[in-house]
Amino acid sequence: MKFTDLRDFVAFLERKGELRRIKTPVDSELEITEIADRVVKMGGPALLFENVTGYDMPVLINMFGTRQRMAWGLGVDNLDDVVERIEGLLQLMHGPPQGIINKLRTLGQIVHLGSFQPKTVSSAPCQEIVLNGDEVDLFQLPVLKCWPMDAGRFITLPLVITRDPETGVQNYGTYRMQVYDRNTTGMHWQTHKVGTRHYRISGERGEDRLPVAVALGADPATIWTGSAPLPPDMDEMIVAGFLREDGVDLVKGKTVDLMIPAQAEIVLEGYVVPGEERAEGPFGDHTGYYSMTDLYPVFHVTCLTRRRDPIYPATIVGRPPMEDYWMGKVTERLFLPALKLVLPEIVDINMPAEGVFHNLVIVSIKKEFPGHARKVMNGLWGLGLMSLAKTIVVVDHFVDVQNPSEVVWRVTNNIDPAQDLVINQGPIDDLDHASPTPKFGSKVGIDATQKGPLEGRTREWPPDILMDPEIKSLVDSKWSEYGID
Repeated sequence: MKFTDLRDFVAFLERKGELRRIKTPVDSELEITEIADRVVKMGGPALLFENVTGYDMPVLINMFGTRQRMAWGLGVDNLDDVVERIEGLLQLMHGPPQGIINKLRTLGQIVHLGSFQPKTVSSAPCQEIVLNGDEVDLFQLPVLKCWPMDAGRFITLPLVITRDPETGVQNYGTYRMQVYDRNTTGMHWQTHKVGTRHYRISGERGEDRLPVAVALGADPATIWTGSAPLPPDMDEMIVAGFLREDGVDLVKGKTVDLMIPAQAEIVLEGYVVPGEERAEGPFGDHTGYYSMTDLYPVFHVTCLTRRRDPIYPATIVGRPPMEDYWMGKVTERLFLPALKLVLPEIVDINMPAEGVFHNLVIVSIKKEFPGHARKVMNGLWGLGLMSLAKTIVVVDHFVDVQNPSEVVWRVTNNIDPAQDLVINQGPIDDLDHASPTPKFGSKVGIDATQKGPLEGRTREWPPDILMDPEIKSLVDSKWSEYGID
């Protein structure tokens, strides 16, 4: 299945019974959040609010709020199908196959990948209406105020587009944006994000402004790529095309030299000025706590383009699980093959909702030598945004990391705190509130694998309690005779 744009996905979800149209008048301040929060946590449908008080534009929320809808958004019925495709791509990139038949097959795959490249178009639905200068009024958009202590209304599902001033490579990222007035917003570029890097480089080069575009409401695969922690030199639109199995249509901005998803619902064009910052926040964040007021760059909107009848896309974050949890689980699944390329001993990984992404990473490994768990911890801390992981738990390959009960049982039984805890220091997430200083603090690795003599264990490791398979089969065959259920 392929989705051309957001409304194509909305129609699909409605056919599947996975979307509800809400015609009752609702307020964009807090009320939509409370409704969506309840629906997300019950595993409910996507919501299209068609009667938002004071606005003539519907609000779409919770379109990614289940594993199944997230899979559909990427064009498959099961996420494992995408994982298999990525594994094949990585193998293709890792080295040429042996044998003439395999080489020819690989050539065909490379040619096929060429069709996933972005396609430039001269006109686009996102530019059906163009508003410039004083015509721009962000208050005409049904931007949500999500939580009581929020500093204002925040755009929560943008695709923010910038270009590296040195390399010319574009980046697409998802960063919240506090609306200050009719034509300015905050730009929440955290320390470790690519947008921050572009902002910093533009200042170092003495440039007076950095052009920025913000797309609201592209097709679901394109939206997701904005949240994916891709390498800075990897084009998100190529990844989106790979997931869609069709290149993304891009159009040049009306006032900025940036390429924008042509099928977007709404586009904001403008710039940030290096060194110009303003207080942003508080904001009820995905940690379940408010991120407090801090200084961030200011985005000046000089042009707003949109479809004639746009849908405003939004998400809410807060105490997990929320919609962003399912977006993060996709990232976890899709990046597992890449992790295995660097650390082939990894069997599986789980970043549970309660760990709010970076706070808890559980990984199972095929242990081969003393200290192997520590090698994996340090390897993960050296990989991109995995460097922000506050807690890494390593278990043996036979442990199901997707089963929290089993993980807790193994960890609490298998660790000797004096021997099996690794305390490290390094960069931490900007949103972490526990460290004494911002952006830098400590993290912990927990080696919950079985230990042997070479790791200082002189006692015999006890076996798991398991029933004889023959007895289990016997009881299975006679179960109905026992009259228990």
